[in-house]
Amino acid sequence: MSNKPIQKILFGSPGTGKSYRIKDKIIPNQLNITDQSNIITTVFHPEYTYGDFMGKLMPLTDDEQKVSYRYYTGHFLKALGRAYKNIISAHQAYDEELKDTLNKYKREIGKTNQQFFDQREKDELDKRNKLINKLIPENVVLVIDELNRGNSAAIFGTVFQLLDRAKDGWSEYEITISKLETIGLLEETGFSTYQIKEKGQTEEKYKFQGKECSQNSYNDYLNCIFEKLEESKKVSLLENKIKIPPNLSILATMNTSDNSIYFMDSAFKRRWDWEFVNIEDDEQRNVVSGRKIKLYNNDTCAWNDFVDKLNEFIRSHYKTVRKIEDKQIGYFFINEETITEEHIKNKLMFFIWDSVFSNNHKPLTELLEMTERDLVTFGQFTQKEVVQKFVKKVINFVNV
Repeated sequence: MSNKPIQKILFGSPGTGKSYRIKDKIIPNQLNITDQSNIITTVFHPEYTYGDFMGKLMPLTDDEQKVSYRYYTGHFLKALGRAYKNIISAHQAYDEELKDTLNKYKREIGKTNQQFFDQREKDELDKRNKLINKLIPENVVLVIDELNRGNSAAIFGTVFQLLDRAKDGWSEYEITISKLETIGLLEETGFSTYQIKEKGQTEEKYKFQGKECSQNSYNDYLNCIFEKLEESKKVSLLENKIKIPPNLSILATMNTSDNSIYFMDSAFKRRWDWEFVNIEDDEQRNVVSGRKIKLYNNDTCAWNDFVDKLNEFIRSHYKTVRKIEDKQIGYFFINEETITEEHIKNKLMFFIWDSVFSNNHKPLTELLEMTERDLVTFGQFTQKEVVQKFVKKVINFVNV
């Protein structure tokens, strides 16, 4: 399992299978993630905030109408906590292997106390311990859909600083978070504390993953998260400082054709790898090869052939359509096995009317052999006979 993180934005036209590529290709094949609890997903939108991303206090009203406040960890802290937990789990598994090896060797040589080992026996145990491979922590991924539909700079806040990764996969720099955020992160990682009162004195108790543990074990688990970092680069959750570990990847998608999107500055962009997902992809085309357009109960044509022809029609108007690369559609634009007239009218034709030819309907009137007066409103564009004619004209389109 690789511990090299992926920090990538997949971008392209709508329906090009960006989410499909993440879910069915990158996550299982490159990150080797099979446990769904290691996948944290969210969708950015104009109302999504830093509090949704990191965590926030929310009022809670009980049955007696009393209001209390509860802290809800955000998607980033959930992913970070899971990644930290996996690091500790790998550390625990290694410690268990060491204990098993020691106990097995004790039985083998008939000694019950390691203090009585002679030098030869110590060397043999050391040799066996070196054969134990340290487990690589399971990978975790935070998936952000529609990255540019939220104000990324405001949502990430100081987390932006963590996106700079060193060669070992860790964040190059740390950030300091609030005490409340630290408590939420510790809970997501599996840590908790509570107090008990005995004979007038208060004693702090510690738990990890629901089990009681000593304060020393508690601190050891905390410290092992960052044990692989150089001493000068180590941080401590007890000081409210965090870094992103190499077993946490962040994947995001964005449709470049969206009209209501937020600007992302170059400093934010350069901290990501970028992958353009092209429309003309044979693998995606083959996935939808069995899908048909069925208008008013009549089979019309293959969906993938229609998409090819529609994009050819859109590209033929490159002189008048702005940002034409983004105005085409992918094979997953309508993700149904059977595409009906409702899908065509309400999703595809609306996109064509509102986004592709919004400033000039002349290409549509020419395609449909209609007058401008007969195609003034979207309602006219979606009449039954026009829908049927639109599909027929597109599938038979020849660029001259």
